[in-house]
Amino acid sequence: MNMLIRGGRVIDPSQGIDENLDVLVEEGMIKELGKGLKAGKETKTIEAAGLLVTPGLIDMHVHLREPGQEWKEDIATGTRAAAAGGFTSVACMPNTKPVNDNKTVTAYILAKAESAAIINVFPIGAITKGGKGESMAEMGELKEAGCVAVSDDGRPVVNAIRPESPPPSV
Repeated sequence: MNMLIRGGRVIDPSQGIDENLDVLVEEGMIKELGKGLKAGKETKTIEAAGLLVTPGLIDMHVHLREPGQEWKEDIATGTRAAAAGGFTSVACMPNTKPVNDNKTVTAYILAKAESAAIINVFPIGAITKGGKGESMAEMGELKEAGCVAVSDDGRPVVNAIRPESPPPSV
């Protein structure tokens, strides 16, 4: 889609930009930034005076609840809600059933996101098995499977020693 976003406050910290500009988008890519830009007849124009124009936002803590609790939220509806708020990516917490503490659950989330999400979905794996705070999950496996971070989503880690590891000597 081609569009001209006219007169919005363009904020892009990575480029040091914070000013009122026009943004010309052609074939889904930003072609030009400037003032008083012109576009062809086939280009949709959006009047953005008084509005912010930013790179896509990333929400690093969402509860998509899939698998297992789709009645609360799922990947399709959660990503549509996020997109409506200006987000192009979300990182989903491991508060699923089963908990995202292994590569099988991570693979499910990524496959479902591929088929149902309209924005990027980045899984966050559980720090501990089952998210119970008692024994560490295989974080290397979670990273290899595609998790971008680990969290027990607000629950404390009670025991950081892996069960097969000997206790530290004092």
